[in-house]
Amino acid sequence: MLDHLKETDHGTPRRESAQEVTLEIDGEMVTVTAGTSLMRAAVDAGIKIPKLCATDSLEPFGSCRLCLVEIEGRRGFPASCTTPAENGMKVHTQTPKLQQLRKGVMELYISDHPLDCLTCAASGDCELQEMASVTGLREVRYGQEGANHCQSLKDESNPYFSYDASKCIVCNRCVRACEETQGTFALTISGRGFAARVSAGQDQPFMESECVSCGACVNVCPTASLQEKTVIELGQSEHSAITTCAYCGVGCGFKAEMKGNTVVRMVPWKNGKANAGHACVKGRFAWGYARHKDRVTKPMIRKSIRHAWQEVSWDEAIAYAASEFRRIQAKDGKDAIGGITSSRCTNEEVYLVQKLVRAAFGNNNVDTCARVCHSPTGYGMGETFGTSAGTQTFKSVEQSDVVLVMGANPTAAHPVFASRLKKRLRAGAKLIVVDPREIELVSAPHIRAEHHLALKPGTNVAVLTALAHVVVTEGLVDESFVAARCDTKSFDEWRAFVARPENSPETFESVTGVPASEIRGAARLFALGPNSAIYYGLGVSEHAQGSTAVIGICNLAMACGMIGREGVGVNPLRGQNNVQGSCDMGSFPHDLPGYRHISNPEVREEFNAAWGVKLNPEPGLRIPNMFAAALDGTFKGLYCVGEDIVQSDPNTQHVVSALEKMECLVVQDIFLNETAKYAHVLLPGSSFLEKDGTFTNAERRISRVRKVMPPLSGVGDWEATMKLSNALGYPMAYTHPEQIMQEIAALTPSFRGVTYEKIDRLGSVQWPCNETTAEAGTSLMHIDKFVRGKGKFFNTQYVASEEKITRKYPLILTTGRILSQYNVGAQTRRTHNDQWHSEDKLEIHPHDAQERGIGQDDWVGISSRAGQTVLRAVVTERIQPGVVYTTFHFPESGANVITTDNSDWATNCPEYKVTAVQVTPVAQPSEWQKSYYRFNAEQLALAQAVLPLEPVLSDLER
Repeated sequence: MLDHLKETDHGTPRRESAQEVTLEIDGEMVTVTAGTSLMRAAVDAGIKIPKLCATDSLEPFGSCRLCLVEIEGRRGFPASCTTPAENGMKVHTQTPKLQQLRKGVMELYISDHPLDCLTCAASGDCELQEMASVTGLREVRYGQEGANHCQSLKDESNPYFSYDASKCIVCNRCVRACEETQGTFALTISGRGFAARVSAGQDQPFMESECVSCGACVNVCPTASLQEKTVIELGQSEHSAITTCAYCGVGCGFKAEMKGNTVVRMVPWKNGKANAGHACVKGRFAWGYARHKDRVTKPMIRKSIRHAWQEVSWDEAIAYAASEFRRIQAKDGKDAIGGITSSRCTNEEVYLVQKLVRAAFGNNNVDTCARVCHSPTGYGMGETFGTSAGTQTFKSVEQSDVVLVMGANPTAAHPVFASRLKKRLRAGAKLIVVDPREIELVSAPHIRAEHHLALKPGTNVAVLTALAHVVVTEGLVDESFVAARCDTKSFDEWRAFVARPENSPETFESVTGVPASEIRGAARLFALGPNSAIYYGLGVSEHAQGSTAVIGICNLAMACGMIGREGVGVNPLRGQNNVQGSCDMGSFPHDLPGYRHISNPEVREEFNAAWGVKLNPEPGLRIPNMFAAALDGTFKGLYCVGEDIVQSDPNTQHVVSALEKMECLVVQDIFLNETAKYAHVLLPGSSFLEKDGTFTNAERRISRVRKVMPPLSGVGDWEATMKLSNALGYPMAYTHPEQIMQEIAALTPSFRGVTYEKIDRLGSVQWPCNETTAEAGTSLMHIDKFVRGKGKFFNTQYVASEEKITRKYPLILTTGRILSQYNVGAQTRRTHNDQWHSEDKLEIHPHDAQERGIGQDDWVGISSRAGQTVLRAVVTERIQPGVVYTTFHFPESGANVITTDNSDWATNCPEYKVTAVQVTPVAQPSEWQKSYYRFNAEQLALAQAVLPLEPVLSDLER
């Protein structure tokens, strides 16, 4: 076996118990918690028992009959995986009789198995092969002349793994992993007796079944029956490194298995605190973009966006960018330029960009893509609790009795957390879903939401206030919690406010579209818990009242006493891998690292001393303000790192107009993305596989990202920022990202105890992590008191969105994500994930479709006050009448061409979720799409000499 890659497999899961039992195994005294299997107890004692159907990520099954043991005083040979340890037991794991029985079992397995070990892709990493050796099998008496499965056909339909039924030993591991770990129930055993074989769906190819390609089945397969195609192609790996996924905010730990600097496969890290050995299709398989032919590997410059790109050296590109920025500031003032950081970058990279803006540019014009997703979280949680971060770990949901999921679709956007949640729901927890669509969690295998509050988009605050009304008027407030932990004055004012008749579920019913009885039932369920947790997403924050809705969530949790212990809490589900970290690192124009306001003279002096500068006390421009200033002619230069604002920000035509006015747009990214097509300088970025540093996930968990291959451009992202700073006259001299983290820790109180050494030793830490916390930081927030002291309530007056339906625009468009694609799709579109989702489509209810003469897969035009685009229609009852829905993963779709620039009152977070539209049948692309295809072709032609790219065409245009 490949020992350098193997982690100890205890055979069965750990059992939690206050009781212990002591027994003797092969003469060794062993003490374990009650309920522990004999197999696991033996492993704890350093004794390995042969096994095939058992693995410690799954409940014991007891089918392979290899793990038999003898127990003194008992008859027979029980399976050690299903037999619990008891006090006083005397167990023998190796006797002549056990040897004989195991060898006989292995002989039967091998008699119906291809004997091609030397050419098998799993050779050296095959448990069947290992068990044949362990049991001493040297010959097989049963020939293969009779009926066998050795000629069974392979299923190669999945782009990432192969299913070879001839090598299946029907151990059931894959079926159990799909059920227990993933919760999809896509696999089964079809046939009986000799005919039994693993089947996807109803004997379907994997790609036609309900399989979501999470890889859990591949991960537990003990043979080569389920095998990654990269392993089949490249062979077994030679070394590995632990790193962190660069997709969503779950922050899964992975073991990158390598040959040289080539990735063979990404295996979910068993000790990853966020994922516990599980993964999704993106993190597990969609990493091939890191070596895609479209990668930008050389710096490029040009005078204008109508000129061809010129490939130059790093020194030339940096010198040109610096000279342009200096020219603009000399002409138009120091505030005429700024920077944008990305949640796809590491903490260290983000920190350097905001430091460059403040120290080298001399202003605070820095913002982050978190502005367009979770800035209301920062404001709302900061005001009520005193800190803008989730209160729990993902594991905490295992102790929840009631879970409220609001404005989030975890199975699509945070699938590994969703699997953990579904497992808890199958165990008996109750679920409340607040969402305009019928997301999968409303009704999935073996789970069903107790309440689905299918509200009208834009009415979150009304629903939350109505829930609070029930809690207050029906005596469901946790009075002792509120008295001890919350600000009395604000609570009394809030209680009187929500108790008003105009805030009742009955009054709001016509506004929200949710029956009052459903609101009342959900409120009672949540308040009575006893442990109720809230998980929310962009369907809460991306509204004109996003900050108000976050405050409403926090109000509800405090009023019901659902803060400060396991199984409760308020937990924002962050969309990108480092949304939390990019905010923590001071990416907002008003905040320095650690959410310390730039206007605070004591804080500013601390940074002045460390950085050797005098910081400007005035907050700088937010992203929307940068666009407005660009159109006014007062903002002319931008350093944009890892963020595709043309595709991701609302009102695309407004964004493009602003960028076209720029005199120097510097983009640092791994691809020629939509924003880079308007750039004057393009600096090659690094993929997560080429980075050293840290990410911070939605749990506040800081995990290491480790470079497993050198940057294709020869320069890391942090080094590029450092080069630009040095060229601008502000010296930076870091030699490794670890030094940057040391500076972050020195200047950020909540990070004071964060070190690479500690993360390497413990696996991860959670901020706050300093001298006042445990060594690994803080897993659970607000236990005895809130960060701000007393929790503060705020009245949440519902204000209808300015975006209203009219006869011209009678439908409401809302947007979201899909499992196989990620954000703007720049990474996932360059992988096999396109085989699941190759275009954005518009979901429309059958009633609305029939009224307009729209059928399944028809082309439809979607028009709003901001613009028009054309998509293919999906007629479905998942969406309610009067509402349409689409994703935004493909640039040619133009989803953000039709979203407006309405935004949250407190943070300018765009109102992506509420756009009034009309939908009509069409036969050709929209004018914007025609313009996009022309511009895209022009830009690719201008890059042709250095980047051989192909134009993007839609099916409709073809």
